[in-house]
Formats: sequence, C-alpha cells, structure tokens
Amino acid sequence: MSALTAPVELAGRTAPSRVLFGPHETNLARGRVFSDRHVAYYRTRAAGGAGIVVTETASVHDSDWPYERAPLAALAGPGWSSIVDACRPHGTLVLAGLGHAGSQGSSAYSQSALWAPSRVPDVASRELPMEMEEADIAALVAGFADAAALAAESGMDGVEIDAGQYSLLRQFASGLTNQRGDAYGADRSLLLREVLGVVREALGEGRVVGLRLSCDELAPWAGITPEQAAVLVRDLAGLVDYLVPVRGSAMSSSATRPDLHTEPGFNLDLCRGITEAVDGRTRTVLQGSVVDPGQAGRALGDGVADLVEMTRAQIADPELVAKVRSGAAVRPCVLSNQKCRVRDNRNPIVACIGEPRSGHETEDPAPTGTDAPRAVLVIGGGPAGLEAARVLALRGHRVELAERSDRLGGLLRVAAKVGGRERLARLADWLEGEVRRLGVRISTGVEVSAPDREAIVATGSVAGPRNYTVHGGTVLDVVDLLSGAALPDGPVVVADPVGDYVGAGVAELLAAQGRQTAIVSQDQVIGTQLALTGDLADANARLQRAGVALAKRSVLREVHDGHVVLQDRFTAQRRELPCAVVIHCGHRLPDETLGGRWRAGDCVAPRTVHEAILEGRRAAMALSREGILL
Repeated sequence: MSALTAPVELAGRTAPSRVLFGPHETNLARGRVFSDRHVAYYRTRAAGGAGIVVTETASVHDSDWPYERAPLAALAGPGWSSIVDACRPHGTLVLAGLGHAGSQGSSAYSQSALWAPSRVPDVASRELPMEMEEADIAALVAGFADAAALAAESGMDGVEIDAGQYSLLRQFASGLTNQRGDAYGADRSLLLREVLGVVREALGEGRVVGLRLSCDELAPWAGITPEQAAVLVRDLAGLVDYLVPVRGSAMSSSATRPDLHTEPGFNLDLCRGITEAVDGRTRTVLQGSVVDPGQAGRALGDGVADLVEMTRAQIADPELVAKVRSGAAVRPCVLSNQKCRVRDNRNPIVACIGEPRSGHETEDPAPTGTDAPRAVLVIGGGPAGLEAARVLALRGHRVELAERSDRLGGLLRVAAKVGGRERLARLADWLEGEVRRLGVRISTGVEVSAPDREAIVATGSVAGPRNYTVHGGTVLDVVDLLSGAALPDGPVVVADPVGDYVGAGVAELLAAQGRQTAIVSQDQVIGTQLALTGDLADANARLQRAGVALAKRSVLREVHDGHVVLQDRFTAQRRELPCAVVIHCGHRLPDETLGGRWRAGDCVAPRTVHEAILEGRRAAMALSREGILL
C-alpha cells in the first residue's frame, strides 16, 4: 500500500487516505452561499479518493467580504450539509474552512472599513484599515465559535482555521501588522489561542480541529520566522488535531501558491522543522506545490509530515488517489496557475488547463461509453486533437488521429521550451500516452488535404500579422525559434505586443543562453497578463537579474539591418535599439485550410491550451451525442 493511500485517524475519525484537498477560492458560490456546483466539485474529489476535503474558507463575520463570491459562514449550513451528504458515501472527512481576511480583504463589497490589529495599510490594496477595538475582537471570537457550532450541526467532521495567507489571525500573530499596545500586542498569539479554544468547545468531542498557519512570512525583519513558528507551534500543538505549515504574508502573497517557476514541494524543509517541533503531539500536513505522487509519498515515508495537501493536483486529476491505488497514469498538474488562481475582478470559476471539467462538473458531463461505436477521424495532434481523440476513444469509438508533423503535442510542446515552463511537456506526454493506451490509430507526418468523411478538425494556427515595417534585418516567429530555427549573431529584440508568458519567457531563455536581449512592450511593466497567474513581479525580477533590457511603454515601428526603431506610447518620441534579429511574439491566426462542422482549438481562434483541450473534449462529446454516422 502506498503511504498516500493509507488511512489516517484524526480525533477518532478515520480518513481513507492521507491526501487532503485544501481550501481555496472557487467562485462557485451563488452570492455568498455554497451552491450545487460546490457539492459536485467536492463530491468528485471524494469519489476520487481524497481522504479529507476542506471546503472553501467561509467568513466568520459579516465585516469580512474578501471577494465577491466569498462564502459567509452564517449562511453556509445547508450547503455544508449537502457537501457532507455528497462526500460521506466515499468515507471522506469533510471539514469547514473558517477564516477572516482582515486587512487583506476588500471594502468594495462590504462598504465598511477593513478590520486589522493595527493601522497598517495592506501592501496590495494600499487601503488603511481600522484598528480593532475590544468589542470587535470579542465579536470575531464569537463568530468563529458560532461558525464552528453551525459546522457541527451541519454534520461536518470538523473545521480548519485559517491563520495563513489572507487571514486576520496571521495579521495578529505577526510583527509586520500587529503593533498594538494591549494584551493582544504583548502576546501576538493570544487571539489565535482564544479562537482555537472556543472552536474546540463549540465543536464538542470527537470532531477535528485543523490549523493553517503561516510559519515563514518571508519578512525576517518583523514577520514570523521559522524559528519563531517552531516555538509557537509547541504551544498550539495540544489545541489542534493537525497543522498545515504555509509560508507568506501580505508582502509575499504570490509565494504561498506560486506557479511552475517554483520547485514542487517548496515547503519540505519548513514542514520538516515544524514536524520536529511538535514532536508527535499533533499531525502535520505538507503543503506547497505538492503535485507529484512520488514526491508526496516520499515525504510521508521520510517523516516530513503525516498527511499531504495536494489541492492543485486534485483539480488537475480528481481521481489522483484512486489512480495511485490502481497504478494508472495521473493527469499531471503543471502548476501554470492559469485557471485555478481565480481571485481577480472577472470572477472566473475555478478550472484546470488540463482538466477543464474541474469546477464545471454540473455543466460538462464525464465521458461515458456509447452504444453505437463508430469510426472517427481527428485531424491534428496538438492538445485539442489529442483530447478529442482521447474522449472519443473513452466512449468506445474507433479513432484515427492524423498529425502533419513527426511528433504529437503541437504548440504545447513548443510552449514547454519557453524559459521555466518545461513542466508543460508532462501534459503533452500524458495526453499522448492516453491516446496510445486507448488504442487510437496514430499517423504522423501525414497531411490531410480533404477528409473523405466527417472529422474533428484541430489543425492549430499560423503566424499572425506584424504591426511594424521591415526594411531589413531578420524577423523570426517565436514558434520557429522554439522549434529549432538558428539565430544570427548579435543583439536580439523580443517584440511582445501580447504581454503573456511567451515574450517574457523567451527573453529570459535567450538571456540565459548569453544573448544580448531586449524586450519591447507597450505596457508599463513586462508581461501584464502574468498578474493573473501570480508571476508578474517575479517575472520582471527574473528579467532584471538576467540583464534583459526592458523597453517598456514602447511600440516597435521599424526593423532595419542592425537596429530597430521604437516609439514611446505617450510622447511619440522615437529611438533606436541595436538589433540583429527580432523575435515576434504576437497573436497568431487560425489555420483555416480545412473547414468542417467539428473544429476545436486554435483553428477556431488561437488562445491557450485550456481552450484547446476544452473544445477538443466538447467537440468529441457533441459529435458522439448526435450519433453521426462516420
């Protein structure tokens, strides 16, 4: 038996595996109420073998409204009950996430001042909060107690208290934000101990109390350090049944759940130290981009922790634990943060680039077998075509896949060559492995000019137009560069009119190869779209450290032999940059060589791998549902 799949006991209750599905923003709520979408979302993870499911953190007081669809604990009872009913048949323990975001929340929805231990402006919003008075603190403590009691009444197995990122309890525990002159300033952990005490009392015996605690705020001048956390957890160990050590504060919010530029399992050393500090008096949970079952199992075997949180991994593959048990290949989480990081003003619903059904379980049915298997042709072996072929084969159709190049994976494999994004190749490998396992007939190096039957067309994209004049020199499309095209000697200019990971990543890659590199962007910072994945600040820092020249607020106008001409967006002034070759990272256009009713991915409109996989799946499902004779 794998260490991951072994049962574990907490407060006299047994979880069927040691894998935890942690609390995270989903935007699945209806208003501030847990919805049927939440129920389906958590049910799917429980059915896949998750040992513990912790629901999205609910605000314990109506002063806290951190994002528009943030659940409110006072309204959560019916939703919690439905989630318990959905997960209980699978043996999964279900815990209610409880918290208060404090100064890291938002006053946009509550129309009230933010609560905080002291008048310290939030780093992100720059908003000045109000300093809580004793009556406010008493109301907060009562809010945690009431929420815990409601969780117990709703059938929950327990609760997890949030004192990690985005939490008022962490703000009280930290010298960064707690500058009070009263008892709560003299003993910064006092409020946390009071909350844990009333929560334990409200839950009663035999229910689980978990604690998510920032044990390294990455701000040693005043924040919580691992050494301080080790002392703190010794005092708290007797109050909780498990502890999740996390890192980060308002000054380092992207470090708590970083993207693929940070190594998986980045909290291994932090968790090991906390496990040693509690010395068996409570269980610990390893958190921190733990997405590979092998690494997770080794951490358990080495005594780093007693359980492992694998939240993003189970968004990518809800059946992760079941597949570990059976030995099946797990769909990899590539840590892109493109669809699972949803705290932004568009209110996107949680999803996954590799598993678009995640978060949409009530809308997109899982593939099931067909009573009328048919022969189906899929044209194109990129992510859209691979997913279409995979789903058709799962349904029992006889599938042929034709790809014009000599390798499957399309632009997904090209994207994996961009600086720091090598993990993307794992998703391409998994898709290819699945279509081969399912018996799809694959032909590479084949150009289909006119299909002789109804087919799903997923032929991808072609290079798009350029909004500058070329008088001389060399201009190379980024796909050609990443596919192996040679570069002339001399300075390189990366033209980035889009602002996603491509331009910044290519500039970083070229600089690492020793090339004199500049990147041109019309924006005030490079890679504005990276704000959505949490990599914006880090990407700009990496470019600076690599020595890349950042031509911000600039538009490329002319390319000449030996130089380019840039124009400032605001002043219209022009200047020259030395340049031997321009790498064009602009928008692409659909390959419309083949028509057809069933099209998917970039041949519809070039976007991201998420849309490609989503449309490949939907095309396969729609074609199969209509029962077209092929």
